[in-house]
Amino acid sequence: MDNLLHTIVLMLEGTQVTLEIFCITLVLALPIGLLAALGRISSLKPVSLLMEFYVWIMRGTPLMLQLLFVYFALPLVGIKLPDIAAALLAFVLNYAAYFAEIFRAGIQSISRGQYEAAKTLGMTYSQTMRRIIIPQMIRHVLPPISNETINLVKDTSLIYILAMNDLLRVARTIVQREFDMTPFVIAGVFYLAMTFVLTWAFKKLEAHYAKYDE
Repeated sequence: MDNLLHTIVLMLEGTQVTLEIFCITLVLALPIGLLAALGRISSLKPVSLLMEFYVWIMRGTPLMLQLLFVYFALPLVGIKLPDIAAALLAFVLNYAAYFAEIFRAGIQSISRGQYEAAKTLGMTYSQTMRRIIIPQMIRHVLPPISNETINLVKDTSLIYILAMNDLLRVARTIVQREFDMTPFVIAGVFYLAMTFVLTWAFKKLEAHYAKYDE
């Protein structure tokens, strides 16, 4: 019993690292993704092409490769980041690209009539986006954002390659030391609990915004 409690305590510490990576990535990647989406649909061709190239690179290469590049390649050019900063840089850039495509599709799903109506009212482009387009876009993008957010919870397990003591690495270390599969079961329960909370929260958000369709 004491051994089980000790295992749970260690895994809770690993979960703290997992949640730290998850929360910071989400807080930073969402606004960066929105800015990248606005850049993708910008009338300024250089900005649009740059954002398109960024999204192509981030979505076209594995997240694990990006983690390894940030951690091992950047020091070769004199940029040495702490482990958690390297992980966060890779995660934020990767997920911002995915969010950018979701936001872009959401923005472009709004009819052109909405823009024309706003222009008739004398609104600027930024006012139109802030007051009319983005609020409607949020309702459209919640399901895919929910899916990507749940994927983010699971993808945090990739930081084990940077020797960071996240939930999965702690579980694996205990299994190798104790020759007991229980930590993997506990880790699975922890991941399921986190995804359950996120699924519940997004369902509430979708229900809230669905009221405006009635």
